[in-house]
Amino acid sequence: MKFRYIVTLCALCLCIIQPALAATGRDNATDDYNLGEIAISAGQYDKAVEYFDQALSENTTLLASGDALMYLYKDKAGALTDLGRYDEALKTVDAGLIQFKNNSGLWNNKGYVLYKMGRYSDAVDAYDHAVTIDPTYVKGWINKGNALIGAGRYQDAADAFNKALTLDPGNKDATDGLAQAQKGGLSFFSPTIIALILILIIVAGGAVWYVKFRRPETKEQSEKKSRENKK
Repeated sequence: MKFRYIVTLCALCLCIIQPALAATGRDNATDDYNLGEIAISAGQYDKAVEYFDQALSENTTLLASGDALMYLYKDKAGALTDLGRYDEALKTVDAGLIQFKNNSGLWNNKGYVLYKMGRYSDAVDAYDHAVTIDPTYVKGWINKGNALIGAGRYQDAADAFNKALTLDPGNKDATDGLAQAQKGGLSFFSPTIIALILILIIVAGGAVWYVKFRRPETKEQSEKKSRENKK
């Protein structure tokens, strides 16, 4: 009887303690998430990733009830990117997007990972998702502009930076980016300049060929040739 009494008492305690933890918004996943955020603020990215992994391995019900779970994926991906672990960062942000596919911040993070990997066109696509979800997302427009510069699409980049400046006039990052896009568009080795040079070469070559082989002889040239043939 005493053993059954002890078991019943323990069960009652668990029933009381678990709701109490939920009511306070505290559980292991929440604690590990908070520790991960503290580690990030201290620049300890390796440690932050460890805490975030631990949080994800636990019950994330409470984290999912707010936006903490989304930030967990977002910040873990950011920490991995800062560590240069790009493949892991991409997997992390993709896992987050499965649950939060309409979150502009996660799409922005994916774009940043792809940008750091040198996959500029893919980064542009990710940033497109971010600014489509939130057209007022200034950071998304600026990052899209940077990715477009990386892809050599200077005019499109200028358009993205101008959009950011429309939303946030005087934004330094957007202003600097616009200047870089305009400079790149006028670069001697830009696609536009190269195309113009090729056109000029073709036109000049055609003119030389016409003068040398196709231009009709003048009367004087014809008479001169006739005299030379008679000699």
